[in-house]
Amino acid sequence: MGTDPGPRVPDNLHDFRTLARARLAVFPRIAVPDTDGLRRAAVVLCVVDTGGSLSVLVIKRAYRGRNAGQWALPGGRVEPGETTQQAALRELHEELGLTTGPEDVLGTLDDFPASSGFAITPLVATLSDITRLHPNADEVHSVHRAAFDRLAADDTPHWVLPDSARMHDGAPAVDAPPGEPGLLQMRLGPNMTIHAPTGALLWQFREVVLLGSEPKAARVADFAQPTWTRH
Repeated sequence: MGTDPGPRVPDNLHDFRTLARARLAVFPRIAVPDTDGLRRAAVVLCVVDTGGSLSVLVIKRAYRGRNAGQWALPGGRVEPGETTQQAALRELHEELGLTTGPEDVLGTLDDFPASSGFAITPLVATLSDITRLHPNADEVHSVHRAAFDRLAADDTPHWVLPDSARMHDGAPAVDAPPGEPGLLQMRLGPNMTIHAPTGALLWQFREVVLLGSEPKAARVADFAQPTWTRH
């Protein structure tokens, strides 16, 4: 018998758009209701094709200000009078110089109630042209691509003991014992280990959009965050 190649993921934007629209259209997303003191943010899971595997754009924030040096998706605070979609697309342009429109938005995943007091709304969108990619150095240290093949791989998600995780890759974290809730690590490449909230959003994108998992098996609201992301 041959080696199991694993799940097939789309390798072109046309097929991805068709698949993502269909799966997100029937996904019963969970929205965090408004409460006193709740702040809202929106991010974009921006899917691009740079040859080979499709990828999601991931950034490392500038080493200054809020969330310095942390992994993130393009996005930020929802300003008064904005919708979450308007905020996410505005932030994509402000942070990376990329412009996409409402017609490129394929759907929305669950809000993530971050321990910082923000409810983060993740939009899934595509962008066929990233030639104008120009990171804003005040906000973005570097831009990376999380390839679909790697996102869908069985060995990408790991559940580890929270106290063993580190913000910057160092000694390997200790796996959580079977049946014990742990801290999610999305191990996407050398020196690219991403935790919640961003890791949770990438994990749900993987489960719902790429793998077609049942919604009840793909919820993220209770995912733990490491201490360094709680700001």
